[in-house]
Amino acid sequence: MVDISELRDGMRKVDVAGVIVKKEATRTVNLKAGGTTTVANARLKNSTGEVKLVLWGADIDKVAEDSLVAVTNGYVTEYNKEIQLNIGRYGQLKVDVVE
Repeated sequence: MVDISELRDGMRKVDVAGVIVKKEATRTVNLKAGGTTTVANARLKNSTGEVKLVLWGADIDKVAEDSLVAVTNGYVTEYNKEIQLNIGRYGQLKVDVVE
């Protein structure tokens, strides 16, 4: 597991655990490949810091505020000068796990 405070843009194969402290409203976005999907941002926090977690599609309904989650094989990007954790195609979101 990586500490949230150590996350940097461009990191790959990241495993992070924490609690969801805030979940924003779901919105619909257009995909580059055509069609639409849903996306929502959440704040993931542990003892080392806090990071924006980007949730897509079915993952949105898996979490709520105060959910304990673990992201395995995620990746980190920077958008609007803010670090964000992404699950991506090869990552996995596990809910109600023990840190």
